Amino acid sequence: MSSTSIVIYHNPRCSKSRATLELLQERGIEPEIVEYMKEPPNKETLAHLVELLGVSPRELLRTNEQVYKDAGLDEEDLSDEDILDALSQCPTILQRPIVVVDDEKAAIGRPPENVLDIL
Repeated sequence: MSSTSIVIYHNPRCSKSRATLELLQERGIEPEIVEYMKEPPNKETLAHLVELLGVSPRELLRTNEQVYKDAGLDEEDLSDEDILDALSQCPTILQRPIVVVDDEKAAIGRPPENVLDIL
């Protein structure tokens, strides 16, 4: 039996992110933790996450963040490339946490129980 690879894009300052990590650990899972505020994912990684999640780049945006509004990311005509650029440069606006299993499936832990579907 091969071992499962689980990665969490984690922000320790976020209660949902901490709750999702705790949920995994309660199930005996010690995921690889990527503190994306310290190590922001590049555009290629973000594009891959979008693909695994089955969402558009816009759906990864935290629209309630002031920096989202300040950066003009609420403009309807922004391309996916523009949004991926913004996410790679400003990880504050990335939905969190994102859990990836075996680099094949992913879920956003809002609510934390969402990640149970991919385990």
